[in-house]
Amino acid sequence: MSRPSRPAAQRTAAVARHMMSTSSAPAQDEAPVLFESIGCLRKYILNRPKKLNALDDAMLGILRPKIEDWSRGSLPGIIAGTGVGRGFCAGGDVESVVRYASNPETLSRAIEFFHREFEMDYILAVMPKAYVAVMDGVTMGGGVGLCINAPFRIATEKTMFAMPETKIGYSPDVGASYFLPRVDGHVGTYLALTGNAIDGRAAFFHGFATHYVPSRRIPALFDQLASLDNPTYEVIDGIIEDASAEWDSEEATNALIGETRVALDKAFNHTSIEKILEELGSMAESSQSEEVKAWAKETIEILGLRSPTSLKVALTAISSGRVMSLRECLQMELNIATAFCSGASPDFKTGVTAVLVEKTKSRPAWSPASIEEVDDSYILEQFFTKYSPEKGNVPAITPPEFLAGSKPVNPMRFALPTEEEIGQMVSGSHPQSGSTEITLEELLAKFENLKHGKHGVREKILEVVQRRCTAEQDKHLNKTWLKWIH
Repeated sequence: MSRPSRPAAQRTAAVARHMMSTSSAPAQDEAPVLFESIGCLRKYILNRPKKLNALDDAMLGILRPKIEDWSRGSLPGIIAGTGVGRGFCAGGDVESVVRYASNPETLSRAIEFFHREFEMDYILAVMPKAYVAVMDGVTMGGGVGLCINAPFRIATEKTMFAMPETKIGYSPDVGASYFLPRVDGHVGTYLALTGNAIDGRAAFFHGFATHYVPSRRIPALFDQLASLDNPTYEVIDGIIEDASAEWDSEEATNALIGETRVALDKAFNHTSIEKILEELGSMAESSQSEEVKAWAKETIEILGLRSPTSLKVALTAISSGRVMSLRECLQMELNIATAFCSGASPDFKTGVTAVLVEKTKSRPAWSPASIEEVDDSYILEQFFTKYSPEKGNVPAITPPEFLAGSKPVNPMRFALPTEEEIGQMVSGSHPQSGSTEITLEELLAKFENLKHGKHGVREKILEVVQRRCTAEQDKHLNKTWLKWIH
């Protein structure tokens, strides 16, 4: 793919951007969301750096009308999202939500916050414009919702990616029940239950990001995008790929790979928290790998700190979301949010108060205090049955009329190949396989061609093959065929 040239229009765009940033009035600079329009680029900038750009009512009220306006535009263009300071967006303003939920007179405001937030996430997922989300810095919870369904999701060395809701007695939302079960193996379930954060390299490796670009290159990348006359998805991908960092095998990352990943997929494949903990306990006691033993013990300790109710709700939601659409998942999550706000569990208030307000380091006083005390039938009735639009006690996720028939783009189109795609190519069921037998060299060549020489493809395939394939020697042809381990 050829690289676009840097015409005079690009230099003009850079000058215009500088003039816009230096001539803004103080009142505009203080707005919680800023907007820039340069060439074909329309950019929103989250601007609450002291709060790591956590979303509140005011930000949602400013952001949605502008996104809808840009989406309706007839000219080809790119919408981009970024943030000021150390974070893209650290999540939703749950302190305010809990405060609203604590008073019957303001309960509806708490539920409406989630309603507006989830609809905003859905609009960003289905809008008919190329969308580039830059996860430069802390990207958690509500921040993940703003970017996770974008066709272009850029991680950097500053990225800290997490869905930490079980830490505060809540459950992963903003579409988590849709996107977490669709990444490789059971990495999504693990992240949902533990609330652990991963870095930018790991986010890229596991498919949460489509590209990994050094933070210092982002301004020049925006200039290039703004200068495009016809910003097709393929051209945008090529420009971002040109700015991407080559894979550095020496660079430290907390990507979940190797023996630990095998153990993770085995443990978090279970459909109950009790079975997950039992599997982890067995690994911690009898695994032949010291690495797996240490990981299993640490994971048991982490899960022990989380809200037992939240763990049960989160696992049920993720298990259900595997076969649901994005809109259905968001609606289920709004039903769950309504249950939490309406007092189905005291843990949301307990967790937010302890972790975010009082900033205590010890385990919050969860109620019930243990997994064994949580009634599964209560979870299903209170969080998955009692509240819904059909029952008239939850608002419906309703996109604007002009987006009513729209569907999300494939969020993995420009990401590294998924484990499922690699498995299909090895087994001969991939549309581009052409054969039921393939060597490692042929497999690498297939994906190098399909992904246009994308950085990280070789490393991803080699890691997956090491875990998921065996080798079969063909003495007659002097070839070694790969066989997928199901």
